[in-house]
Amino acid sequence: AVMVTSGDMENSNIITVAWTGILNTNPAQVYISVRPERYSYDIIKETGEFAINLTNSKLVFATDWCGVKSGRDVDKFKEMHLTKQKLNHINCPGIEESPVTIECKVKEIRPLGSHDMFIADVLSIDADEKYINEKGAFDISKCDLIAYANGRYFEMGKQVGTFGYSVRKKK
Repeated sequence: AVMVTSGDMENSNIITVAWTGILNTNPAQVYISVRPERYSYDIIKETGEFAINLTNSKLVFATDWCGVKSGRDVDKFKEMHLTKQKLNHINCPGIEESPVTIECKVKEIRPLGSHDMFIADVLSIDADEKYINEKGAFDISKCDLIAYANGRYFEMGKQVGTFGYSVRKKK
């Protein structure tokens, strides 16, 4: 589950999205799927940009709340005491409390049925410095990220393998 921000620094919204992911490495592309009746849908469609803000255990209440309340009725930043973060490449704010913010420019909108998929180019990935290790690399294990499945939120973080470990030769 991620919180997606849209709009501008004065008039912005947060929508919680569970259907999101990486589409491509080069060029870096991601997607979010949003129902057309959601308040953020038209904002993203009109501005052509959004930010994906990863969520962690400290943000789980706000993540859920922003998914069940409408930005038509409430200022989600204000109500959840979240700080708007000025971003480098797009006009909409990020969420300062998020461990990672991905700045996105819409490339294509693909109708799928109940949801439309916003395919976007990644313009920047902004990580809080406290999640950068001593070698200067991003350490996702420090983020306490959450996941959403079957109506429930789960903490993540326990590493259970590495890429290619299933076929690696044993010494």
